[in-house]
Amino acid sequence: MALQTAVTKLLNIRYPVIQGGMIWVSGWKLAAACSRAGVLGLIGAGSMDPELLRHHIQRLRQACPKGGWGVNLPIFFQHAEAMIQVIEDENVPVVVTSGGSPGVYTARLKDAGRRVLHVTSTPKLALKCQSAGVDAVVVEGFEAGGHNGRDELTTMTLVGRCVDTVDIPVIAAGGIADGRSMAAALALGAAGVQIGTALVASEESSAHPAFKQAVIEANDGDTALLMRQLIPVRTLKNQWAHDVMAAEARGADKDTLLNLLGEGRSRRGMFEGDWQQGELEIGQAAAGVKGIRPAGEIIEDMVAQCRHTIARLAALQ
Repeated sequence: MALQTAVTKLLNIRYPVIQGGMIWVSGWKLAAACSRAGVLGLIGAGSMDPELLRHHIQRLRQACPKGGWGVNLPIFFQHAEAMIQVIEDENVPVVVTSGGSPGVYTARLKDAGRRVLHVTSTPKLALKCQSAGVDAVVVEGFEAGGHNGRDELTTMTLVGRCVDTVDIPVIAAGGIADGRSMAAALALGAAGVQIGTALVASEESSAHPAFKQAVIEANDGDTALLMRQLIPVRTLKNQWAHDVMAAEARGADKDTLLNLLGEGRSRRGMFEGDWQQGELEIGQAAAGVKGIRPAGEIIEDMVAQCRHTIARLAALQ
């Protein structure tokens, strides 16, 4: 039985779940597995060049010709304009933008008949997304992995405020990794959820095995929010993260932090497997990831637990 919400109708999916378009993790194989499981699968374009994105889109379309998939594109990305051209050339049905103003590409994409969602981190910015004409907004709380908002609003605080602020569907993200947190987001008024951390260690994820293992071994408190002076990012604590935290405690300026970040730090950690000197972007929910499993199985378990939680709460009446 499907869980029908405004998001399932908008995106023509069975369950109100979006797979996060994570850099170095969300290639066509993960997106296809999630699409086949009844949720929106996304290619993470932020770690690709335009031609690699084209390759992944074409492979994904072959695997899932009926749709249920799209592309996540950080607007601040240096190749953003070329990526938009690839998205148009390949007729991508759904685009989730992030990391910049929703007004940059929304009208262009919607005029071509695409569904457009934007990721943001405050109620004020969610309202800006609505004004830009997006079909739905993904609101991401402080618990999330990767790049975070500067206001550090938790998902529990953020979702309800955004639901009260905008008239378009709100999709909750950040710290949502099982059916209980999914049910909580729906109870807050969200029309769906986006999950990332729970799928990093999936079989279809393109993350390096060493990164997957580090996620599986993570405990509560093993992530940190770094680089607040630049663009805040949540990562696993490793030697590089501790070096950054020590520099920040000393009052390091932006140039010093940029030097510590260097070039290709996230690729080094997440794709190449340097679990001590790489950047390992992951959310606080990593402590609940206990093994490498197929993405479809992760999603089915999550939906089943969500249904069970909703039924349990209904019985309290």
